[in-house]
Amino acid sequence: MAVPPQDDMSPNVVSSAHYINRELSWLEYNRRVLWQGLDPRTPLLEALRFLAIFSKNLDEYFMVRVAALKQQIAAQVHPPGADGLSPAEQMRLIGQRLRPMVNQQHQAFFGHLRPQMGRHRVRLLTYGELSAEQRAFMVTYFEDQIFPVLTPLIVDTGHPFPYLSNLSLNLVVLLSDRQSSLPQVARVKIPRVLPRFLPLPEVFRRHPYPSCHWLGIPLEEVITHHLQDLFPGLEVQGHYLFRLTRNADLVVAEEEAGDLMQAIEQELRKRPLGGSAVRLELQRHTPRSVRTLLMEFLNLGEADIYDIDGWLGLGDLTSLASLPVPELKDPPWVPALPPALRALQPGGGVQAEGLPPQGEGFFALVRQQDQLFHHPYHCFVATVQQFIIQAAHDPQVLAIKMTLYRIAGGSPILRALAAAAERGKQVTVVVELKARFDEENNINWARHLEQAGVHVVYGLMGLKTRAKMVMVVRREADAMIRYCHLGTGDYNPKTALHYTDLSLLSARPDLGADMAELFNYLTGYSRQHSYRQLLVAPLTLRQSLERLIQGEIDHAQRGEGGEIIAKLNTLVDPDLIARLYQASQVGVSIDLIVRGICCLRPGMAGISENIRVISIIGRFLEHSRILYFRQGGNETFLLGSADWTPSNLDSRVEVLVPVRDRPSQAELRLVLDLALSDQRQAWDLAADGNYSQRHPQSLTNPCSFQQRLMDRASQPNRR
Repeated sequence: MAVPPQDDMSPNVVSSAHYINRELSWLEYNRRVLWQGLDPRTPLLEALRFLAIFSKNLDEYFMVRVAALKQQIAAQVHPPGADGLSPAEQMRLIGQRLRPMVNQQHQAFFGHLRPQMGRHRVRLLTYGELSAEQRAFMVTYFEDQIFPVLTPLIVDTGHPFPYLSNLSLNLVVLLSDRQSSLPQVARVKIPRVLPRFLPLPEVFRRHPYPSCHWLGIPLEEVITHHLQDLFPGLEVQGHYLFRLTRNADLVVAEEEAGDLMQAIEQELRKRPLGGSAVRLELQRHTPRSVRTLLMEFLNLGEADIYDIDGWLGLGDLTSLASLPVPELKDPPWVPALPPALRALQPGGGVQAEGLPPQGEGFFALVRQQDQLFHHPYHCFVATVQQFIIQAAHDPQVLAIKMTLYRIAGGSPILRALAAAAERGKQVTVVVELKARFDEENNINWARHLEQAGVHVVYGLMGLKTRAKMVMVVRREADAMIRYCHLGTGDYNPKTALHYTDLSLLSARPDLGADMAELFNYLTGYSRQHSYRQLLVAPLTLRQSLERLIQGEIDHAQRGEGGEIIAKLNTLVDPDLIARLYQASQVGVSIDLIVRGICCLRPGMAGISENIRVISIIGRFLEHSRILYFRQGGNETFLLGSADWTPSNLDSRVEVLVPVRDRPSQAELRLVLDLALSDQRQAWDLAADGNYSQRHPQSLTNPCSFQQRLMDRASQPNRR
């Protein structure tokens, strides 16, 4: 599909020194995640959770981003980005930045958090810390539960080093044999079918550790102390833990695939094994001979090795972070029922899952006025999910159309769509099979929906469909009314408890007409290239954003002032960054709230001195995208799924929707203002690419942006 040509609005050429490298900016984002685990104000189990997120983020970073850089280097493709850095230079800088951060993580865990866990009666022991009674228990546990699932593999001239699966935790075991002068080498994989952290029986939580919340030991600690049982007749000379990361990004040639689902399934079968090796984590005391053996087998160099002091794979701390110890966690949060819905549910509760609400419910409410919901402050289940369930059961609803990018298995939304199709409604779902790391789940549910009679479409060739939207067609009197939902997040009730996202419900006719045409574009042969309200990538979104920025430039040049506020996950696109620099140079005031990657350098004299950038990292993942343009007093508010990256703007189907009604606009402006004034979880970006967390001297206990929104949502009489 050809993208229509864009008008000539080329910004001035900007030096590569004015851009922050994307990969290095992501590392700085993960550093802020790590800091949440180190911050003494973070509750203990929440700190463990942030350390686990830091590790899991790195796993995906290496599997996708670093893997891509290594492929470019191997192919001798060296195109510098807007920042001027080649792939090889980026790899070198990644290692320089990342190694101290990984060391800091492990030092913090073993030197601070683990002892603190013990003081709060959550004990993660080493084998040497076990009592005689506990060791006796572990002997029996090893023989009964662990030994049967272990498979030691010898390595010699007749048995080459076995294939190592992606993210696997393994032991290299050095052995000696009295009958042979040659050293023996074996590999033992730490099994994933058992918990990484083994809980000890409750009796040991009473003695010698009275009133202990949880007591356990890493699985590999038990295995290493019973290795001799795996190699009778041989003597264990040494054992060394290592963890491997491989390229795990799927590569599917859509234009050559006769069946896209089948092609993705074939690639998914390869993912657990992974592609080429990209990172090897080793215990620091691993001898040179073992390092060399692994490096040669995996075709890795010293730059790919990360030496670790302590346990590997701290992403597994997630299981401990979920322990039911409320005093070591953030205070519980129960999403509130929005004020507009309280009249629909007089008891203030949420409709029983999967049951149809009575009466017109949402439809009458939305006909009266657009409804804006902010999750997880407002309950996703009682708003978006319940709207879809009501539509599925309402006899006046004739059709439901929806996009699905990531969704939880077993979701009531999926069951509602299947039930609607079985009742004879026209149900169409655009499923994105290429949603990274959710491909298998999406394929399974696509098949389930098809079996129920849902029309399932897999989007457009070469484009990921990431727009979040639902259209419900309802017969009312003699008219067909289209009800629209557009959001910034996926239709997933689980992530809706942890991600901040916005939802807009509307019955505006122009918006309904746009959405109908957009669904025809996704499911048929529509060549629609213009829309009344929606800004659609890759068709109109980029040029619409350029015009909006240019509008602020024009107002500023006429002396009328200009203002832009953008809340995003990622800001990478060089052209839009250059236009923001132009706007700054003529006096437009620009505030950017960018959670993750930001390649723009704020505060450069003569370039970006009118631009300020903050990042907010808190208990919820900031995921909503909001745009504000003053437009000479005719304010424009937009929300949607798109970040400012070349892929979002040019090679994905993304949507931004204007928010027109005054109450919703006021709510969005309040969210932006509260975010910009945050003094607890906000980090300021400097021109050199470094972030500093705000620590005002005048406030002893500043309230975070997210906490303010929680407090506001919980007020029972708020309107």
